[in-house]
Amino acid sequence: MFCRTIGLLLLAGICLGAGAQTRPNIILILADDLGYMDCGFTGSKIFQTPVIDGLSRSGMVFTQAYAAAGNCAPSRACLMSGLYTPRHGVYAVGSTVRGPKDQMRLLPVPNNNSLRPGITTMAEALKAKGYATGLFGKWHLGKETATGPQAQGFDAYVDTRLPNPNKRRNEPEDPKGIFSLTAAALNFIEKNRQQPFFVFLSHHAIHSAQEARPASIERFRNLGLTGRQALYAACVYDLDESIGNVKQYLETAGLASNTLVIFTSDNGATPESSQEPLRGNKGCYYEGGIREPFIAYWPGKIKPGTNAAPVINIDLYPTFLELAGGPASNLDGESLLPLLTGNATHTRRPALFWHFPGYLDQPVIRGRDQVFRSRPVTVIRKGDWKLHLYHEEWLLDGGRAAMDQNNAIELYNLKTDEGEHENLAGVNKAKRNELLDDLLQWMQTTKAPLPQRLKDRKQLNQQGSEEGE
Repeated sequence: MFCRTIGLLLLAGICLGAGAQTRPNIILILADDLGYMDCGFTGSKIFQTPVIDGLSRSGMVFTQAYAAAGNCAPSRACLMSGLYTPRHGVYAVGSTVRGPKDQMRLLPVPNNNSLRPGITTMAEALKAKGYATGLFGKWHLGKETATGPQAQGFDAYVDTRLPNPNKRRNEPEDPKGIFSLTAAALNFIEKNRQQPFFVFLSHHAIHSAQEARPASIERFRNLGLTGRQALYAACVYDLDESIGNVKQYLETAGLASNTLVIFTSDNGATPESSQEPLRGNKGCYYEGGIREPFIAYWPGKIKPGTNAAPVINIDLYPTFLELAGGPASNLDGESLLPLLTGNATHTRRPALFWHFPGYLDQPVIRGRDQVFRSRPVTVIRKGDWKLHLYHEEWLLDGGRAAMDQNNAIELYNLKTDEGEHENLAGVNKAKRNELLDDLLQWMQTTKAPLPQRLKDRKQLNQQGSEEGE
């Protein structure tokens, strides 16, 4: 069914021609829980992503690209707003009180479960510039009418996986909704090709529970994979094929030369997929939780190659708005257009930041402890250096005066130790102090809220906890 739909769209595109508008179209393809090491072009020896790998050879690959948060909702809030987490207060899915309360030493900052309407989203900004805007798939930033996609700038919104996106379904031809969402996005493009368009193709794949077409599962079983590993690989493979449908449509419809395609993911993989040599997984702030595959593809405009500049998903908002005629203002992100056009090799900013003032349960591979994915933490990356400031020890165990003993700080040189094995906080104290000062200044500037001392453990029960991603 889905191949026939795409075939009809391609035929229509040939008949209509490339369209009259010249401002660039924008397609953002966002995978859900796809880790950095889950693609062939990033080094996976298990997963097969031939289409994505082809884009990596034809586009610009950012090897040091990040999500602005370690799990779904806060990462997407940062993406859509162009702002770091302290600016919008979305820190987790559901609650920041996640895990065994008897092992929490601080009262977390309460979580916002939606992106507040007063924030101008990427979609609203592009719509104001005359773009047709469509979201196809996961929103995750508010369930009420005032916080839903169509109140936040999207002309069209389709999610074929509602009302329960993570529930397994008996739909063998498209069990994860990958191909139906792709077909809906292409149909939207076909109807709006006479004006510039912004399409946010926000897949539920490969988020648990993984699902895949029987033929894809069999493909990996024949390669020796079994059980959940075969299913995981098959789900990635289906996602990859759907991206091929987008690429084929753009080429046949004559839209490829005027369309920027960005492919990336919202956070790291679950522990079902080890991200070694990177440390950790989804929900933590080691590299395996926040570093993402990232490709910018625009034939004739972006030269193929790699770029090692640290970039982050809040950069997409100002990038897209500059393409639309911008400029952007009051955003934390920085336009990547100078890097994409080859006019620069690095961004202007000195550092990247992350702030998570809560608790996430379920430990990750090579995590800090065996209870939580993350405890309250703020992180800075500056050049090759990365510093984690853990607030339990910082606030309760002596702070700066005791930082040589209290284990509040972890410092890593990512150039020589991208796996974050060797904590250099006690070895390179000058670099530690430099990054710590920068981090504390950023927290002051953004008014980053901190978790509080527990006066009574009942406070945790009053704030509540929820299961989530």
